[in-house]
Amino acid sequence: MTAPQDAPGIAKVAAAIALLAAAGSAGFIAYRVLVPRASTLTPIQYPGAARSRPAPAGAGEPAAQVGVKKIPEQLPEITMPDAQGVTHKLSEWKGRPLMVNFWATWCDPCRREIPLLKRLRKERSGQSLEIVGVAVDFRDAVVEYAHSIGIDYPVLIGEKDGIAAIDAFGMESVFPFTVFADKQGRILTVKVGELHRGEADVILDSLQDVDSGKTDLAAARQRVSTELARLETEHSRQSAAGNASAAGPQGD
Repeated sequence: MTAPQDAPGIAKVAAAIALLAAAGSAGFIAYRVLVPRASTLTPIQYPGAARSRPAPAGAGEPAAQVGVKKIPEQLPEITMPDAQGVTHKLSEWKGRPLMVNFWATWCDPCRREIPLLKRLRKERSGQSLEIVGVAVDFRDAVVEYAHSIGIDYPVLIGEKDGIAAIDAFGMESVFPFTVFADKQGRILTVKVGELHRGEADVILDSLQDVDSGKTDLAAARQRVSTELARLETEHSRQSAAGNASAAGPQGD
């Protein structure tokens, strides 16, 4: 009997999963190297949004949908150590608007957005905004990098714990992604990919309106969806105009 054409790929992922199940760094390295980070996630996700991941199919067979995951309505309780090894629960920051930023030192977009996260925390200190980084990476690498660029917000660190935290949020290992929650711990939205100033302002302004009672979660989510779609359209137009300008006039 001829083996399926995708058998090598299936075996590769299976090996990664097996190594991940083992304790220690070997499993994390396998996960980081072998499991693809591509995803069908849209840039903005809302609680209750369900996604199913395709299971590998045999030759000539359609992929089956398995492993349905949903973003929870409330922040899940995750427990992880910080840079000093002190264990923290995410619920420690309940009562404040919260951004939970998942990142890794080897992720370029993650590094690019950190200066913005620091500015947002300072600028919105009057609103008691807190940012909690969740570094899914090796502890020594995170501690060194955080110190070198002066990260001044709490950072929780873990390899297997970090992967478990991603799963608790109903997400995939696409970095970075940022969860926005109100003072009651209710998730407003999840931004997948690098966060930019315009996006952050729209989401955080909407979060402030929820916390102040000016609007409810449903209306705030609608506003976020509409405004971020508008920003994306503007960005696309500007990019197209820039490309056209760079190309210059075309000869015959």
